[in-house]
Parts: sequence; structure tokens; C-alpha cells
Amino acid sequence: MRTEDRKAAVDAYKKREVEGGIYAVRCVASGEVWVGGAPDLSKIQNRLWFTLRQGTNTHRSLQSKWNAHGAEAFSFEIIERLDVEEIGYVRDRIMKERLVHWAEQLRAVRI
Repeated sequence: MRTEDRKAAVDAYKKREVEGGIYAVRCVASGEVWVGGAPDLSKIQNRLWFTLRQGTNTHRSLQSKWNAHGAEAFSFEIIERLDVEEIGYVRDRIMKERLVHWAEQLRAVRI
């Protein structure tokens, strides 16, 4: 890759819209649901699946179900996207409120 192309790719990555929000991880085998919030929804599933495959996920109930049922039993779903226009601390507060809402709505464990 040429230096100019690499610089253009890096610039494009830095300028991309980062979308935060609430997601759900579901285990079909057990029926359990976990919900979490992330400032960048485009990366969170990759991060979660990596830690689960490595056996290093910090959420014990999720890790134990993953170990018991395997990756095939799990699905990932974005359940709410948050407005990117909000200022950082406002967005954080809204994310916490929405996370509580979805955990109650889905009878899910918050992660």
C-alpha cells in the first residue's frame, strides 16, 4: 500500500461516525439475555466474542453459558442507537438510563 493511500485510509477511519448504544447478547440454549452499552457499537461484538473465546470475559454468568453451550448458541443484537450529537457526559447519563430500561424490559443481566 502506498503511503498516500495509507494516510487516506487512516483519515477516513478517524472521520467515521462512531455510533453508541445498547446491545443484547442472547443464549438460545438457556434463554438468558445480557445487555450492555457501548460508545462504539461497531466494535463491541468483536471484543465480546474475543474475550469469550479466550475464556477471559469478566462477566462470569455470560462466560459460563458460553463455555457450556458454545458460540453457536449466542446471538448479538443492537437494540437501541443513541444520538451522536449529545455531549459526552449527557450521552453517558442517557446510556446508563437506557441500559437500566432495557435490562428491566428484557429481564436481562447488565454487563
